[in-house]
Amino acid sequence: MADHPAFGGGRNTAAATAVLLATCLLTPVLAGCGAQAHHGPATLASAIPPSPSAAAASPAPAKPAMLPVVPLPRSAPVRIVIARLGVNAPLVPVGRAADGTVATPPFSEPTTAGWYRGSITPGQNGTSVIVGHVDTPTGPAVFYPLTVARTGDTVAITRADRSTADFTVDAVKVIPRDDFDETQVYGATGRPEVRLITCGGTFDKATQEYSSNIVVYAHLTRTTT
Repeated sequence: MADHPAFGGGRNTAAATAVLLATCLLTPVLAGCGAQAHHGPATLASAIPPSPSAAAASPAPAKPAMLPVVPLPRSAPVRIVIARLGVNAPLVPVGRAADGTVATPPFSEPTTAGWYRGSITPGQNGTSVIVGHVDTPTGPAVFYPLTVARTGDTVAITRADRSTADFTVDAVKVIPRDDFDETQVYGATGRPEVRLITCGGTFDKATQEYSSNIVVYAHLTRTTT
C-alpha cells in the first residue's frame, strides 16, 4: 500500500494486483447498481386477485414506521467485523504520518486495522475513518477483502464501552490518488457514517505506490449496548 492523501502502504503480490484491477473495473457497477428482489413462481392462490369483499374484510397491515438510529456517545472502537468478507480484526488508534497522510498500523501487524483518532468514533454523529493495508511484502493484509465489498454488506464495529455499531454499505468506489478529496471522502453528512479505506488500482513497482484508493461508504443502521 502506498503513501497517498489517505494513508501509507506497501508492496503488492501478483494475485492481489489481478483482483485489484478487476475491482477497478467492477466498482462503478457495485456502487451504482440497484438490486431487485427475486420472487419465486406465484402460487395459484396468490395469482388470483381477492374479491372486493375479501379485500375489504382483510386490509393490508400498515408497515411500521422506520425510526432513525440514535447516534452513540463517544467510545473508541476495538474491533471490526465484516462477516461476508471474512474480516474480523482488532482496531488500534492511528494518527498522521510525518508527511501529513493518515498513518496505518505497522507492516508487522498486517491483520490489524486502524481507526483515525482525528475522526469521531464509529456510531457518533459524523464520519469515522478506518484504514488498513491491502497487502504487505509478505502477502494479503486485513483489508484485502475490500476488493470485493458490495452494497448491502454489514460492517459491525465493537467499541470500548461494549456497544456495537452496525453499518450498512452504501457504495464502494475506487478513487485515483490525484482525485482524492479528503473533504468529500471524510466530510460529515448529517448522520453517523464510516469510511473504510485501503489501496487499490494498479501497483507501480518503480515508485512502490498504488494508483488509487478503495473507499467503502457505509451508514449506521443498528446499535446494541
